[in-house]
Amino acid sequence: MAVKKDTRTPQAKSVELLVAMTGKASPAKAAEGDKPVFAYIESLPEPQKSIAKHVDAVAAKAIPDLKRAVKWGMAYYGVPDGWCFSSGAFVGHLKLMFIRGNELQPEPPVTPFRMGKATRGVELTAMDEFDDDQVLSWMAQAAKKPYVTAAMKKKK
Repeated sequence: MAVKKDTRTPQAKSVELLVAMTGKASPAKAAEGDKPVFAYIESLPEPQKSIAKHVDAVAAKAIPDLKRAVKWGMAYYGVPDGWCFSSGAFVGHLKLMFIRGNELQPEPPVTPFRMGKATRGVELTAMDEFDDDQVLSWMAQAAKKPYVTAAMKKKK
């Protein structure tokens, strides 16, 4: 049996994707705080890393009392009263999903599979697709309508 020589250029060779990039949950451990989210973002390949960094920067601008966490293999953002949106990397794009997105104006265009009936968002493949003003508006609106779990209500 002859072995084929790899004639692809170094740039064209396949890269082993992180688990998060395959459509499965990221191996990032669930944890609250800035450090776990920043570590999650740094673990991403480009262009998802640049997009995720920009999402994080816009979130910090939109929400003064921003709360961060890694949950279900994605970065979650919220306010002290609850969670507002998530940012997760997948093959070829980054999903920015708003938990109560069907209540935002204008409603974000993407209804994700298996993320809740009210969830809406955008799937970004490059930085030039990022509309800072629109995303900032959605984030600010979402901060006024956080998703509050029963466990969060009990803590109060």
